Amino acid sequence: MIAQYKRLGAALALALATLPAHAGLAIQSWTTPGGTKVFFVESRALPIVDVQVDFRAAGTEAPVGKAGLAGLTRSLLDAGAGTLDEDAIANRIADLGTQIGGGADMDRASLSLRSLSNPAERDGAVALLATLIQQPTFPAAAVEREKARSIASLKEADTQPDAILSRRFAAAVYPNHAYGRLPTVETVSAITRDDLADFHKRYYTSGRAVVSIVGDVSRPEAEAIATRLTGALPAGDAPVQTVNTTLPERQTIRVPNPSAQAHVAIGQPGIRRGDPDFFPLVVGNYILGGGGFVSRLTREVREKRGYAYSVYSYFAPQRDVGPFQIGLQTKGSQADDALRVVASTLDEFLAKGPTEAELQAAKDNLINGFALRLDSNRKMLEQVAVIGSYGLSLDYLDTYRDKVKAVTVQQIRDAFKRHVSPDHLVTVVVGGDGDKAAPVKAGAAR
Repeated sequence: MIAQYKRLGAALALALATLPAHAGLAIQSWTTPGGTKVFFVESRALPIVDVQVDFRAAGTEAPVGKAGLAGLTRSLLDAGAGTLDEDAIANRIADLGTQIGGGADMDRASLSLRSLSNPAERDGAVALLATLIQQPTFPAAAVEREKARSIASLKEADTQPDAILSRRFAAAVYPNHAYGRLPTVETVSAITRDDLADFHKRYYTSGRAVVSIVGDVSRPEAEAIATRLTGALPAGDAPVQTVNTTLPERQTIRVPNPSAQAHVAIGQPGIRRGDPDFFPLVVGNYILGGGGFVSRLTREVREKRGYAYSVYSYFAPQRDVGPFQIGLQTKGSQADDALRVVASTLDEFLAKGPTEAELQAAKDNLINGFALRLDSNRKMLEQVAVIGSYGLSLDYLDTYRDKVKAVTVQQIRDAFKRHVSPDHLVTVVVGGDGDKAAPVKAGAAR
């Protein structure tokens, strides 16, 4: 076991030194007889194979009143499966010298595997992962333990301004959408073992699975891996794609908290995966608030006025329309002033767009930094999994830099006007009450 860990560690270290920068990836794709889409990149630089299985079994699938069901289901897959209990699974992972991970968000529940590529370790690791995917037992004691951990974590989070901000912002931006229904103590408490088993049976199916494989295996070996992982799953119902067309009303929500810093989020639903405005928004957002110290928001809010140490903006494209968000922390006494500067900076950007000099600097940074997204097998796997899960074109990575290079000022201006409207921006301010000079506006929404 120790020798296997050393071999895997040595291979990972070698990756950093020897793996070449890729302009793109030669992605092969096919669909299994069970309806699972598979995406494969053969990479012989290292004796490692990385595998990820993504399911449409995420937060959006959880019924109303059971938020947290998807995450709890995913977290319990390795608590017992087939004839193996939790300790036996952990011992098997250690014996194989493999790594199993993953998680669940609002769009995807994933299980990932990293193993040495020689058949002994690889086949054993794949067999174990298949057992976790196909035969979880959801032991009652483990269910109650993980529920208690989740509830304790949620109670602690309810005292933290950042966590409160995330919850209130999501609920306000997505008032009638699953993206706005985050787990609470009440929803997790309501989850039963039967809920977990039923959720797994319904959503962990071959038709809802995407398998991504990167590493030192051949096409026939990759086909065998995908079949082993999903071939025994039921086909299940085809996923239904929905598009959220509801925009929230413009409002400001203030949540009292004794923190000296006011935690601020401003935003609205922004963009879906695959939207044709993606590249103008990526480049434009780098200029607005995604470029760190060279962004306009940092210059106006931090450098000129000292209102915040850090201020940022981002688009988070998801299967449905993911959020556009601006965030910062500032003293409670100057929160209103900081909000006015953010609003004026955003208004000017929406009206005029970037300068040509800003555009060129953003392009240079994004293009020159692109190779860092593909400088390891793990990063390649992440990119391939996104392409597969969201139905992006197979040449997405090959054409990325050319598409960034082609963005114009006018395209940025037009894209931002289509996806960011001041009439629908939600502002949430949590805390700042601990800064004595700050006005206290308890619980008010305006």
